[in-house]
Amino acid sequence: MSETLRVTVWNEFRHEKKPTHKAREVYPDGMHAAIAKALSAQPGFTVRTATLDEPEHGLTQAVLDSTDVLTWWGHCAHKEVGDEVVERVYRRVLAGMGLICLHSAHFSKIFIKLMGSSCVLRWREANERTRVWTIEPGHPIAEGIPEQFVIPHDEMYGERFDIPAPDTLVFVSWFQGGDVFRSGCCFQRGNGRIFYFCPGHETFPVYHQPEVQRIIANACRWARPLVSKPAVVVNAKQPLEPIVP
Repeated sequence: MSETLRVTVWNEFRHEKKPTHKAREVYPDGMHAAIAKALSAQPGFTVRTATLDEPEHGLTQAVLDSTDVLTWWGHCAHKEVGDEVVERVYRRVLAGMGLICLHSAHFSKIFIKLMGSSCVLRWREANERTRVWTIEPGHPIAEGIPEQFVIPHDEMYGERFDIPAPDTLVFVSWFQGGDVFRSGCCFQRGNGRIFYFCPGHETFPVYHQPEVQRIIANACRWARPLVSKPAVVVNAKQPLEPIVP
């Protein structure tokens, strides 16, 4: 494994290109630029970005092979992500690459494929105050995060969230309208670690908030590959011990 943590920040980068969309005001260079800037300030991180409209969505095999952790944000163009790229990312996760899925990436092809469920949830755009509770304070992703913190405005995501039970639930969120949500979920698929983190609607400066930036950085450290080995089928022709009828 590389001593440097190599992170690729992937973003759909569509909302921020629209001249009248509020996302352009909040993230003039794109959400990926804001996330990458925060991660680049972390010691030992090497960060690059990739976006949907680049050739192969910026996720060539060479890029993925040199990525320890991939962060993913998508919303309005999930269907435009090529199936061959999804399969490429899927194989890399199974082989050990970490994946951090942010906000509406719950509906991305790659997250649905890895979860094996619909990943549907309740949602409401009402500019609600959100209180994020740390329920596993000893988890590495929660390092340096207070017992609870407030996001002044965000889109509401609510239960039921149709995902498999997380291996570890690190954060839950309460929304001003009364809804609650499993907002920080850890999974493992093959050799790869996956973290889903809810906050981050495109019209609010959530990715400028220090607590959110810290959680994403912590998640990248936690999700870095422990091993990097593709899954293979092995025909064990020779038994280890004699087989006696």
